[in-house]
Amino acid sequence: MTTSDELVVRYANHIKDKVIITTGVSPGSLGAYFVQAVAKAHPAWIILASRNLKKAQQTQEVIAASSPDVKTRIVQLDLESLQSVRDAAAAVNSWSDIPVVDVLVNNAGMLAETYGLTVDGIERQFAAIYLGHFYYNFDGGKTYNRLLAYGQAKTASILMAISLAQKLGQRGLLSFSLHPGTILTNAAADLDLEAYVVELLGNKEGFVNGSFPEVLTIEQGTATHVYAAFDPDLSGNNGAYLINCHPADPLTDAVKPWVTSPFEAEKLWRLSEKLVGQNFSY
Repeated sequence: MTTSDELVVRYANHIKDKVIITTGVSPGSLGAYFVQAVAKAHPAWIILASRNLKKAQQTQEVIAASSPDVKTRIVQLDLESLQSVRDAAAAVNSWSDIPVVDVLVNNAGMLAETYGLTVDGIERQFAAIYLGHFYYNFDGGKTYNRLLAYGQAKTASILMAISLAQKLGQRGLLSFSLHPGTILTNAAADLDLEAYVVELLGNKEGFVNGSFPEVLTIEQGTATHVYAAFDPDLSGNNGAYLINCHPADPLTDAVKPWVTSPFEAEKLWRLSEKLVGQNFSY
């Protein structure tokens, strides 16, 4: 299976001199490995957006050691706080030495074990995976299902990519969502793995062809990140959902029809504007 390191070599000319912002860059994460891999192709800047500055600094130090010519910067971003998101965006927009961002990788995520709300009153996974980057009423946590919440937030991210492509594609923006595969990273640190497997066993769609999903290495999992960010031939598939370095095929890949519905994407966009309290012009 293709790895991110192999694709970085292939797309080196498309990575060179680019400005790249990535969220979710704690050591050991997909985001951290992604930025460490693309740094080898000499981008102009790598911006590390993270809630935990100490962890972001650790990733920054790894990049400095392996790719000392690449400039890096850290911006604090807590996706569980809409105000923090606004502050981070304002900070990036204020940098006179970085007038443009070429690639934004919304990698940050979580798989929470228990129900919780953000400071804005939004379910944590939904906020961290989607809304900071719909809101579903889990009856104050009484009927909370962590995997349902996780799937809902991931579905929202896929629909957002469709909306961005529809609304800003004519202005040159390319937007993609992706599934990196099954990878055991620190995003699942709070997860009871045994309980997760039991839940999966009870879900008729939790297994493909009757087997547990293949577990990929982090090098394999970040390959689709690199593909989405830099493959020059993807422009004709703006808004696509990507799996294993290709646009997902609804006939052969596990993609539900509502996940790629422009109608559902527009409904989510309008709801999202209400949740963040801002109508966006474009």
